[in-house]
Amino acid sequence: MKSVQLQTSIVEPPKKSFFQRLWKNRTLLLMCMPAVIFFAIFAYLPMPGLYLAFVNYDYSLGIFDSAFVGFDNFRFLIMTGDLWRLTFNTVAYNLAFIVLGNFLQIGVAIMLNELRSKWFKKVSQTIMFLPHFISAVLVGLLAYNILSYDYGTLNSFLKSMGLDPVQTYSNPAIWPYIIVITFLWQSTGYGSIVYFAAIMGLDKSILEAAEIDGANAFQRIRYIIIPWLKPTFIILLLFSLGGVLRGNFGLFYNLVGANNTMLYASTDIIETYVFRTLMTNFNFSLGSAVSLYQSVFGFIIVITANWIVKKVSPDNSLF
Repeated sequence: MKSVQLQTSIVEPPKKSFFQRLWKNRTLLLMCMPAVIFFAIFAYLPMPGLYLAFVNYDYSLGIFDSAFVGFDNFRFLIMTGDLWRLTFNTVAYNLAFIVLGNFLQIGVAIMLNELRSKWFKKVSQTIMFLPHFISAVLVGLLAYNILSYDYGTLNSFLKSMGLDPVQTYSNPAIWPYIIVITFLWQSTGYGSIVYFAAIMGLDKSILEAAEIDGANAFQRIRYIIIPWLKPTFIILLLFSLGGVLRGNFGLFYNLVGANNTMLYASTDIIETYVFRTLMTNFNFSLGSAVSLYQSVFGFIIVITANWIVKKVSPDNSLF
């Protein structure tokens, strides 16, 4: 008998043109249009204004007719030492916010998940969310009422105990702790929503099976919940690193102010410096140079961090 070999050929469907693909995905594209228009107007159209960082801006001449000075604005920042101080303060604060904030948010989300009383869980969530919706102006006012040398609650208590009052607004060493604690108090509850939502997406049968096999609460958290939260943590970390050189201006300005020279060493960040150059010295070129440096530095950090994540865990990288 002769064996007959059947050869089947796979016929590939004809490729659709660019306009055909656009028409097929028109619903998704329409949903994306608001975001595309937003970034086109507020992120891409203003980009020619970056030229301001390389000129000595003259109000009467405009941006493109002002005298071109090259990198003189950047050189001035480096020579005065402001750039290194601003970079260190901004990065140090943001790393503290990111690391401590994410770990606290994960802890809060896990604790909320372990609560059995639905009523108590909802009340706890509401109480923890409230600080996020308090204006930075009110936060600064509350801090001043507590820390003020003459009328603050803290010094009033110390005086009643026969102790010397503390000059908080002239002591730069204690402000990193105050700023970090205030930020964590204001953001932890709200930031835990993402992690709590991720836990809610976990298949409950896995936890039930682990409980039947004898795993206690700590073992379920360690071997099931925390590994489940790993992709979410990495994505949020990469997003946060993109803004590691962008400080929380509202928090710093309302807690410390932008003109308290005694606290510059530990509280001055890029945003407060740019604010002073624009509103006090009216040096738009110098402020633009700092902002450009800020954006380029953040872009490099995101690309580097994503490259490292892609090498370690390819499935969790952004691109």
